[in-house]
Amino acid sequence: MASNSRIADFKLMTDDQLGEELIKLRKEQFNLRFQRATGQLENTARMRIIRRDIARIKTVASQKRHEASAAQK
Repeated sequence: MASNSRIADFKLMTDDQLGEELIKLRKEQFNLRFQRATGQLENTARMRIIRRDIARIKTVASQKRHEASAAQK
């Protein structure tokens, strides 16, 4: 399954890399929304993929923060 490999890739990234990827995906999401509003969007499925990848990155980042705080206690 493709999403499992994406999650594994995100888990291997550092916090900085996750942040950069999140910024990149949000810019792409903005561009896709703009294309949809102007009627130029051809691949509508890409919006769904981007939205889910953003959620995956946020989840992995949150898990890393939680693990780091648990390790400090």
